[in-house]
Amino acid sequence: MSLLVLHARLITIPTGSLDPGYVDGGWMLVGDDGRIAAVDSGEPSGAILAGADETLDVAGAFVAPGFVSSHSHLFTSGLRGLGVADTLYGWCDAMLGTTAHMTPDQMYWSTLHGALDFLSNGVTTAYNFTDPLQAWESMVDGKRTGTAGLRGLDYHFRQAEGTRDAGIRFVDAAGMDVTAGAPDEVFERFAAEVAHTRSFDPDYALGASIMGQVQWSPHPEAAEFEVEAMRRHGVTNQAHLLESPEAVPHQQSKFALYRDAGALERGLMLGHFIQTTPEIIEQAVAGGASMSWQPASNGRLASGVALVPEMLEMGMKVGVGLDDQACTDVSDPWQNMRMGIYMQRARTQDPLSMMPELMLRLHTLGGAEIMGVADRVGSLEVGKFGDFVVVDPRMPDVGPLWHPVRSYVLAMSPRNVKAVYVGGRLVSGPGGISTNPLAEEASAKVHELPAAVVPLRGHPH
Repeated sequence: MSLLVLHARLITIPTGSLDPGYVDGGWMLVGDDGRIAAVDSGEPSGAILAGADETLDVAGAFVAPGFVSSHSHLFTSGLRGLGVADTLYGWCDAMLGTTAHMTPDQMYWSTLHGALDFLSNGVTTAYNFTDPLQAWESMVDGKRTGTAGLRGLDYHFRQAEGTRDAGIRFVDAAGMDVTAGAPDEVFERFAAEVAHTRSFDPDYALGASIMGQVQWSPHPEAAEFEVEAMRRHGVTNQAHLLESPEAVPHQQSKFALYRDAGALERGLMLGHFIQTTPEIIEQAVAGGASMSWQPASNGRLASGVALVPEMLEMGMKVGVGLDDQACTDVSDPWQNMRMGIYMQRARTQDPLSMMPELMLRLHTLGGAEIMGVADRVGSLEVGKFGDFVVVDPRMPDVGPLWHPVRSYVLAMSPRNVKAVYVGGRLVSGPGGISTNPLAEEASAKVHELPAAVVPLRGHPH
Protein backbone atom coordinates (compact mmCIF):
# COMPACT_ATOMS: atom_id res chain seq x y z
CA MET A 1 0.00 0.00 0.00
CA SER A 2 1.16 3.53 -0.71
CA LEU A 3 1.63 5.95 2.20
CA LEU A 4 1.35 9.74 2.07
CA VAL A 5 3.01 11.63 4.94
CA LEU A 6 1.67 15.14 5.54
CA HIS A 7 2.59 18.29 7.52
CA ALA A 8 6.09 17.12 8.39
CA ARG A 9 9.26 18.87 9.49
CA LEU A 10 11.25 16.98 6.88
CA ILE A 11 14.99 16.35 7.21
CA THR A 12 16.01 14.69 3.97
CA ILE A 13 19.89 14.55 4.07
CA PRO A 14 20.33 14.97 0.30
CA THR A 15 23.15 13.19 -1.47
CA GLY A 16 26.04 15.38 -2.56
CA SER A 17 25.22 18.31 -0.28
CA LEU A 18 26.17 19.28 3.26
CA ASP A 19 22.76 20.95 3.67
CA PRO A 20 20.51 18.75 5.88
CA GLY A 21 17.59 19.33 3.53
CA TYR A 22 15.20 20.76 6.09
CA VAL A 23 11.64 21.48 4.90
CA ASP A 24 9.21 23.11 7.33
CA GLY A 25 5.81 21.80 6.30
CA GLY A 26 6.58 19.08 3.80
CA TRP A 27 5.11 15.87 2.49
CA MET A 28 6.41 12.55 1.23
CA LEU A 29 4.84 9.76 -0.77
CA VAL A 30 6.03 6.17 -0.35
CA GLY A 31 4.83 3.93 -3.14
CA ASP A 32 3.44 0.44 -2.82
CA ASP A 33 6.92 -0.88 -3.65
CA GLY A 34 8.22 0.63 -0.39
CA ARG A 35 10.28 3.29 -2.17
CA ILE A 36 9.92 7.05 -2.01
CA ALA A 37 7.93 8.32 -4.99
CA ALA A 38 7.90 12.04 -4.18
CA VAL A 39 9.14 14.54 -1.56
CA ASP A 40 8.20 18.20 -1.55
CA SER A 41 7.15 21.21 0.51
CA GLY A 42 3.64 22.59 0.99
CA GLU A 43 0.53 20.59 0.15
CA PRO A 44 0.43 17.72 -2.34
CA SER A 45 -1.88 17.91 -5.34
CA GLY A 46 -5.40 16.59 -5.21
CA ALA A 47 -4.41 13.69 -7.45
CA ILE A 48 -1.70 12.59 -5.04
CA LEU A 49 -4.06 12.93 -2.09
CA ALA A 50 -6.72 10.90 -3.85
CA GLY A 51 -4.29 8.22 -5.03
CA ALA A 52 -2.68 7.40 -1.68
CA ASP A 53 -3.90 4.22 0.00
CA GLU A 54 -3.06 5.55 3.45
CA THR A 55 -2.44 9.03 4.85
CA LEU A 56 -0.27 9.85 7.88
CA ASP A 57 -0.65 13.40 9.21
CA VAL A 58 2.27 13.96 11.59
CA ALA A 59 1.04 17.46 12.55
CA GLY A 60 4.43 19.16 12.65
CA ALA A 61 6.55 16.29 13.94
CA PHE A 62 9.99 15.63 12.46
CA VAL A 63 10.19 13.06 9.68
CA ALA A 64 13.81 12.07 9.09
CA PRO A 65 15.75 9.12 7.62
CA GLY A 66 15.98 6.02 9.74
CA PHE A 67 19.40 5.85 11.34
CA VAL A 68 22.13 3.68 9.83
CA SER A 69 24.49 1.85 12.17
CA SER A 70 27.62 1.09 10.17
CA HIS A 71 29.05 -1.19 12.90
CA SER A 72 26.82 -3.42 15.03
CA HIS A 73 26.80 -6.73 16.91
CA LEU A 74 23.10 -7.48 17.28
CA PHE A 75 23.60 -10.84 19.00
CA THR A 76 24.76 -9.04 22.17
CA SER A 77 21.28 -7.76 23.04
CA GLY A 78 20.99 -10.36 25.80
CA LEU A 79 24.42 -9.56 27.27
CA ARG A 80 24.11 -6.05 28.70
CA GLY A 81 26.00 -5.39 31.92
CA LEU A 82 28.95 -7.71 31.30
CA GLY A 83 32.55 -6.53 31.65
CA VAL A 84 31.60 -3.13 33.03
CA ALA A 85 34.92 -2.66 34.87
CA ASP A 86 37.04 -3.70 31.87
CA THR A 87 38.57 -2.31 28.73
CA LEU A 88 38.07 -4.09 25.41
CA TYR A 89 39.88 -7.35 26.12
CA GLY A 90 38.41 -8.00 29.56
CA TRP A 91 34.98 -7.09 28.25
CA CYS A 92 35.44 -9.56 25.38
CA ASP A 93 36.40 -12.25 27.90
CA ALA A 94 33.13 -11.63 29.74
CA MET A 95 30.93 -11.44 26.65
CA LEU A 96 32.44 -14.08 24.38
CA GLY A 97 33.00 -16.39 27.33
CA THR A 98 29.22 -16.35 27.60
CA THR A 99 28.30 -16.77 23.92
CA ALA A 100 30.71 -19.73 23.76
CA HIS A 101 28.05 -21.66 25.68
CA MET A 102 25.07 -20.46 23.64
CA THR A 103 23.31 -22.61 21.06
CA PRO A 104 22.48 -21.50 17.51
CA ASP A 105 18.85 -21.06 18.51
CA GLN A 106 19.78 -18.93 21.51
CA MET A 107 21.89 -16.79 19.19
CA TYR A 108 18.91 -16.50 16.83
CA TRP A 109 16.66 -15.07 19.53
CA SER A 110 19.33 -12.77 20.94
CA THR A 111 20.03 -11.42 17.43
CA LEU A 112 16.34 -10.97 16.69
CA HIS A 113 15.90 -9.19 20.02
CA GLY A 114 18.83 -6.88 19.18
CA ALA A 115 17.49 -6.02 15.74
CA LEU A 116 14.04 -5.22 17.15
CA ASP A 117 15.73 -3.07 19.78
CA PHE A 118 17.48 -1.10 17.03
CA LEU A 119 14.21 -0.63 15.15
CA SER A 120 12.37 0.60 18.24
CA ASN A 121 14.95 3.39 18.59
CA GLY A 122 14.85 4.43 14.96
CA VAL A 123 17.76 2.43 13.50
CA THR A 124 16.45 0.92 10.27
CA THR A 125 19.70 -0.33 8.67
CA ALA A 126 22.63 -2.09 10.35
CA TYR A 127 25.98 -3.53 9.36
CA ASN A 128 25.83 -6.64 11.55
CA PHE A 129 28.85 -8.62 12.73
CA THR A 130 27.79 -12.16 13.57
CA ASP A 131 29.57 -13.96 16.40
CA PRO A 132 32.13 -16.34 14.84
CA LEU A 133 32.32 -18.57 17.97
CA GLN A 134 36.09 -18.52 18.04
CA ALA A 135 37.98 -19.30 21.21
CA TRP A 136 38.80 -15.95 22.79
CA GLU A 137 42.28 -15.20 24.07
CA SER A 138 43.42 -11.63 24.51
CA MET A 139 45.60 -10.38 21.68
CA VAL A 140 47.75 -8.36 24.06
CA ASP A 141 49.05 -11.29 26.10
CA GLY A 142 50.49 -13.18 23.14
CA LYS A 143 48.27 -16.25 23.56
CA ARG A 144 46.41 -16.09 20.26
CA THR A 145 47.47 -19.51 19.07
CA GLY A 146 44.67 -20.34 16.67
CA THR A 147 43.18 -23.22 18.62
CA ALA A 148 39.51 -22.54 17.78
CA GLY A 149 37.61 -25.35 16.11
CA LEU A 150 35.56 -24.97 12.93
CA ARG A 151 32.05 -24.05 14.08
CA GLY A 152 28.87 -25.45 12.61
CA LEU A 153 27.39 -23.41 9.78
CA ASP A 154 24.07 -23.28 11.60
CA TYR A 155 25.64 -21.00 14.21
CA HIS A 156 26.05 -18.28 11.56
CA PHE A 157 22.89 -19.12 9.64
CA ARG A 158 20.65 -18.68 12.69
CA GLN A 159 22.11 -15.25 13.46
CA ALA A 160 21.55 -14.12 9.87
CA GLU A 161 18.00 -15.46 10.03
CA GLY A 162 17.34 -13.61 13.27
CA THR A 163 18.36 -10.34 11.62
CA ARG A 164 16.18 -11.09 8.61
CA ASP A 165 13.13 -12.04 10.66
CA ALA A 166 13.27 -8.76 12.59
CA GLY A 167 12.54 -6.77 9.43
CA ILE A 168 15.59 -4.51 9.66
CA ARG A 169 17.72 -3.87 6.59
CA PHE A 170 21.22 -5.21 7.04
CA VAL A 171 24.61 -6.15 5.69
CA ASP A 172 25.59 -9.54 7.10
CA ALA A 173 29.24 -9.95 8.15
CA ALA A 174 30.86 -13.31 8.88
CA GLY A 175 34.36 -14.15 10.08
CA MET A 176 36.52 -16.44 7.97
CA ASP A 177 38.02 -18.58 10.75
CA VAL A 178 41.39 -18.61 9.01
CA THR A 179 43.03 -20.36 11.96
CA ALA A 180 40.29 -22.95 12.33
CA GLY A 181 40.80 -25.14 9.27
CA ALA A 182 42.62 -25.74 6.03
CA PRO A 183 42.37 -22.88 3.47
CA ASP A 184 39.98 -24.82 1.23
CA GLU A 185 37.67 -25.44 4.20
CA VAL A 186 37.76 -21.78 5.18
CA PHE A 187 36.86 -20.55 1.69
CA GLU A 188 34.18 -23.21 1.23
CA ARG A 189 32.59 -22.31 4.54
CA PHE A 190 32.57 -18.57 3.79
CA ALA A 191 31.08 -19.23 0.33
CA ALA A 192 28.23 -21.13 2.01
CA GLU A 193 27.60 -18.22 4.40
CA VAL A 194 27.51 -15.70 1.56
CA ALA A 195 25.14 -17.91 -0.46
CA HIS A 196 22.83 -18.28 2.54
CA THR A 197 22.61 -14.51 3.05
CA ARG A 198 22.08 -13.89 -0.65
CA SER A 199 19.12 -16.28 -0.63
CA PHE A 200 17.18 -13.72 1.47
CA ASP A 201 15.05 -10.90 0.09
CA PRO A 202 17.64 -8.42 -1.28
CA ASP A 203 15.46 -5.49 -0.22
CA TYR A 204 16.36 -6.41 3.37
CA ALA A 205 19.60 -8.38 3.13
CA LEU A 206 21.48 -5.55 1.44
CA GLY A 207 24.79 -7.38 1.18
CA ALA A 208 27.29 -9.86 2.55
CA SER A 209 30.61 -8.89 4.09
CA ILE A 210 33.68 -10.17 5.89
CA MET A 211 34.19 -9.58 9.58
CA GLY A 212 37.86 -8.73 9.22
CA GLN A 213 39.88 -10.61 11.82
CA VAL A 214 43.47 -9.69 11.12
CA GLN A 215 43.55 -7.68 14.36
CA TRP A 216 43.08 -10.90 16.34
CA SER A 217 44.49 -13.57 14.05
CA PRO A 218 47.98 -15.04 14.41
CA HIS A 219 47.78 -16.44 10.86
CA PRO A 220 50.43 -14.75 8.68
CA GLU A 221 48.20 -14.85 5.58
CA ALA A 222 44.90 -13.77 7.19
CA ALA A 223 44.81 -10.48 5.25
CA GLU A 224 45.57 -12.19 1.94
CA PHE A 225 42.79 -14.74 2.56
CA GLU A 226 40.27 -11.98 3.26
CA VAL A 227 41.24 -10.01 0.16
CA GLU A 228 40.93 -13.14 -1.96
CA ALA A 229 37.43 -13.74 -0.54
CA MET A 230 36.50 -10.11 -1.29
CA ARG A 231 37.61 -10.66 -4.88
CA ARG A 232 35.91 -14.03 -5.35
CA HIS A 233 32.53 -13.06 -3.92
CA GLY A 234 32.33 -9.33 -4.51
CA VAL A 235 31.86 -8.64 -0.81
CA THR A 236 32.97 -5.83 1.47
CA ASN A 237 35.13 -6.15 4.58
CA GLN A 238 35.08 -4.29 7.89
CA ALA A 239 37.89 -4.88 10.35
CA HIS A 240 38.10 -3.91 14.00
CA LEU A 241 41.44 -2.14 13.96
CA LEU A 242 43.46 0.09 16.29
CA GLU A 243 40.68 0.12 18.86
CA SER A 244 42.07 -0.32 22.37
CA PRO A 245 45.02 1.55 23.94
CA GLU A 246 46.86 -1.67 24.82
CA ALA A 247 49.78 -3.01 22.73
CA VAL A 248 49.48 -0.14 20.26
CA PRO A 249 52.66 -0.83 18.22
CA HIS A 250 51.55 -4.43 17.68
CA GLN A 251 48.09 -3.26 16.61
CA GLN A 252 49.58 -0.72 14.22
CA SER A 253 51.65 -3.44 12.60
CA LYS A 254 48.40 -5.17 11.60
CA PHE A 255 47.39 -2.19 9.46
CA ALA A 256 50.41 -2.85 7.23
CA LEU A 257 49.18 -6.41 6.62
CA TYR A 258 45.92 -5.12 5.16
CA ARG A 259 47.72 -2.39 3.22
CA ASP A 260 50.20 -4.77 1.65
CA ALA A 261 47.50 -7.31 0.80
CA GLY A 262 45.59 -4.72 -1.25
CA ALA A 263 42.56 -4.49 1.07
CA LEU A 264 42.49 -0.68 1.12
CA GLU A 265 41.92 -0.46 -2.62
CA ARG A 266 38.98 -2.85 -2.30
CA GLY A 267 37.21 -0.48 0.10
CA LEU A 268 38.19 -1.89 3.48
CA MET A 269 36.16 -0.32 6.31
CA LEU A 270 38.22 0.39 9.41
CA GLY A 271 36.15 -0.07 12.54
CA HIS A 272 37.10 2.19 15.50
CA PHE A 273 40.51 3.24 14.06
CA ILE A 274 41.56 5.18 17.17
CA GLN A 275 45.23 4.40 17.84
CA THR A 276 46.44 5.82 14.55
CA THR A 277 49.36 7.90 13.34
CA PRO A 278 49.30 10.64 10.67
CA GLU A 279 51.12 8.25 8.34
CA ILE A 280 48.56 5.47 8.85
CA ILE A 281 45.66 7.86 8.21
CA GLU A 282 47.35 9.19 5.07
CA GLN A 283 47.90 5.67 3.75
CA ALA A 284 44.32 4.66 4.53
CA VAL A 285 42.92 7.69 2.70
CA ALA A 286 45.25 7.25 -0.26
CA GLY A 287 44.28 3.60 -0.54
CA GLY A 288 40.54 4.30 -0.48
CA ALA A 289 39.62 2.87 2.93
CA SER A 290 36.76 4.29 4.99
CA MET A 291 36.16 4.46 8.73
CA SER A 292 33.30 3.49 11.08
CA TRP A 293 33.13 5.49 14.31
CA GLN A 294 31.47 4.23 17.50
CA PRO A 295 31.49 7.14 20.01
CA ALA A 296 29.44 5.59 22.82
CA SER A 297 31.25 2.25 22.94
CA ASN A 298 34.66 3.92 22.61
CA GLY A 299 33.82 5.86 25.75
CA ARG A 300 32.29 2.90 27.60
CA LEU A 301 35.36 0.72 26.99
CA ALA A 302 37.86 3.55 27.65
CA SER A 303 39.26 3.04 24.16
CA GLY A 304 39.88 6.69 23.34
CA VAL A 305 38.62 9.26 20.85
CA ALA A 306 39.10 8.78 17.12
CA LEU A 307 40.50 11.70 15.12
CA VAL A 308 37.35 11.99 13.03
CA PRO A 309 37.50 15.71 12.06
CA GLU A 310 41.07 15.25 10.88
CA MET A 311 40.14 12.14 8.90
CA LEU A 312 37.24 13.95 7.24
CA GLU A 313 39.50 16.88 6.41
CA MET A 314 41.93 14.47 4.74
CA GLY A 315 39.15 13.03 2.59
CA MET A 316 38.22 9.84 4.42
CA LYS A 317 34.59 8.72 4.28
CA VAL A 318 33.20 8.16 7.77
CA GLY A 319 30.04 6.47 9.03
CA VAL A 320 28.77 6.08 12.57
CA GLY A 321 27.75 2.87 14.33
CA LEU A 322 26.01 2.03 17.58
CA ASP A 323 28.30 -0.99 18.05
CA ASP A 324 26.38 -3.31 20.34
CA GLN A 325 24.02 -3.39 23.27
CA ALA A 326 26.66 -4.99 25.50
CA CYS A 327 29.01 -2.00 25.26
CA THR A 328 26.70 0.84 24.23
CA ASP A 329 24.08 -0.32 26.74
CA VAL A 330 21.18 1.65 25.22
CA SER A 331 20.69 1.58 21.45
CA ASP A 332 20.04 5.30 21.38
CA PRO A 333 21.31 7.02 18.20
CA TRP A 334 20.74 10.48 19.69
CA GLN A 335 22.90 9.61 22.69
CA ASN A 336 25.51 8.27 20.28
CA MET A 337 25.46 11.50 18.26
CA ARG A 338 25.70 13.72 21.32
CA MET A 339 28.58 11.70 22.73
CA GLY A 340 30.39 12.02 19.43
CA ILE A 341 29.88 15.78 19.31
CA TYR A 342 30.92 16.26 22.93
CA MET A 343 33.99 14.02 22.68
CA GLN A 344 35.34 15.82 19.62
CA ARG A 345 34.68 19.28 21.02
CA ALA A 346 36.33 18.38 24.33
CA ARG A 347 39.34 16.93 22.50
CA THR A 348 39.81 19.81 20.06
CA GLN A 349 38.43 22.61 22.25
CA ASP A 350 36.68 23.78 19.12
CA PRO A 351 32.87 23.66 18.77
CA LEU A 352 33.17 23.72 14.98
CA SER A 353 35.07 20.44 14.99
CA MET A 354 31.79 18.52 15.13
CA MET A 355 28.52 20.27 14.36
CA PRO A 356 25.09 18.62 14.75
CA GLU A 357 24.29 18.69 11.04
CA LEU A 358 27.48 16.79 10.22
CA MET A 359 26.95 14.30 13.02
CA LEU A 360 23.45 13.51 11.76
CA ARG A 361 24.76 12.97 8.25
CA LEU A 362 27.43 10.56 9.52
CA HIS A 363 24.80 8.49 11.37
CA THR A 364 22.55 8.25 8.31
CA LEU A 365 23.87 8.75 4.80
CA GLY A 366 27.52 8.55 5.88
CA GLY A 367 27.01 5.07 7.27
CA ALA A 368 25.16 3.99 4.15
CA GLU A 369 27.98 5.32 1.96
CA ILE A 370 30.77 3.37 3.62
CA MET A 371 28.60 0.23 3.61
CA GLY A 372 28.00 0.59 -0.12
CA VAL A 373 24.21 0.85 0.22
CA ALA A 374 23.65 4.61 -0.16
CA ASP A 375 21.71 4.02 -3.38
CA ARG A 376 18.96 2.43 -1.27
CA VAL A 377 19.03 3.90 2.25
CA GLY A 378 20.39 6.75 4.36
CA SER A 379 18.32 9.69 3.09
CA LEU A 380 14.78 10.61 2.10
CA GLU A 381 15.18 10.85 -1.67
CA VAL A 382 13.09 9.64 -4.57
CA GLY A 383 13.93 6.05 -5.47
CA LYS A 384 15.27 5.09 -2.05
CA PHE A 385 13.42 2.98 0.47
CA GLY A 386 10.87 4.82 2.60
CA ASP A 387 12.64 4.16 5.92
CA PHE A 388 11.93 6.98 8.35
CA VAL A 389 11.27 8.01 11.93
CA VAL A 390 8.47 10.24 13.21
CA VAL A 391 9.86 12.29 16.11
CA ASP A 392 7.61 14.69 18.03
CA PRO A 393 9.43 17.64 19.68
CA ARG A 394 6.38 18.36 21.79
CA MET A 395 5.98 14.95 23.43
CA PRO A 396 7.77 15.63 25.67
CA ASP A 397 7.98 19.31 24.85
CA VAL A 398 11.54 20.57 24.28
CA GLY A 399 10.49 24.19 23.81
CA PRO A 400 10.96 26.48 20.81
CA LEU A 401 12.89 25.10 17.86
CA TRP A 402 15.32 27.97 17.37
CA HIS A 403 17.25 25.82 14.90
CA PRO A 404 15.14 22.74 14.06
CA VAL A 405 17.85 20.42 12.76
CA ARG A 406 20.19 21.19 15.65
CA SER A 407 17.33 20.68 18.09
CA TYR A 408 16.58 17.36 16.40
CA VAL A 409 20.12 16.17 17.07
CA LEU A 410 20.74 17.73 20.48
CA ALA A 411 17.33 17.67 22.20
CA MET A 412 15.57 14.57 20.90
CA SER A 413 15.76 11.05 22.32
CA PRO A 414 13.83 7.78 21.94
CA ARG A 415 11.15 9.21 24.22
CA ASN A 416 10.22 11.56 21.34
CA VAL A 417 9.95 8.71 18.80
CA LYS A 418 6.33 8.16 17.90
CA ALA A 419 6.77 5.76 15.01
CA VAL A 420 9.37 3.98 12.91
CA TYR A 421 8.66 2.92 9.33
CA VAL A 422 10.58 0.58 7.03
CA GLY A 423 9.51 0.76 3.40
CA GLY A 424 6.48 2.79 4.40
CA ARG A 425 5.36 0.06 6.79
CA LEU A 426 5.00 0.67 10.53
CA VAL A 427 7.50 -1.47 12.47
CA SER A 428 7.46 0.29 15.85
CA GLY A 429 4.92 2.58 17.49
CA PRO A 430 4.82 4.85 20.57
CA GLY A 431 6.89 3.56 23.47
CA GLY A 432 8.94 1.38 21.14
CA ILE A 433 6.18 -1.22 20.84
CA SER A 434 7.10 -3.52 17.98
CA THR A 435 4.61 -4.69 15.38
CA ASN A 436 6.69 -7.83 14.77
CA PRO A 437 4.75 -10.97 15.78
CA LEU A 438 7.96 -12.54 17.15
CA ALA A 439 8.76 -9.66 19.54
CA GLU A 440 7.12 -11.13 22.63
CA GLU A 441 8.73 -14.53 22.13
CA ALA A 442 12.15 -12.92 21.52
CA SER A 443 11.88 -11.07 24.82
CA ALA A 444 10.95 -14.24 26.69
CA LYS A 445 13.81 -16.22 25.12
CA VAL A 446 16.41 -13.59 25.97
CA HIS A 447 15.26 -13.49 29.59
CA GLU A 448 15.86 -17.25 29.80
CA LEU A 449 19.57 -16.86 28.98
CA PRO A 450 21.04 -16.32 32.48
CA ALA A 451 19.51 -19.50 33.90
CA ALA A 452 20.62 -21.47 30.86
CA VAL A 453 24.15 -20.11 30.43
CA VAL A 454 25.46 -19.23 33.91
CA PRO A 455 25.68 -22.87 35.07
CA LEU A 456 27.83 -23.60 31.99
CA ARG A 457 30.27 -20.69 32.14
CA GLY A 458 30.14 -19.69 35.79
CA HIS A 459 28.98 -16.35 37.07
CA PRO A 460 29.49 -13.71 34.34
CA HIS A 461 31.54 -10.68 35.37
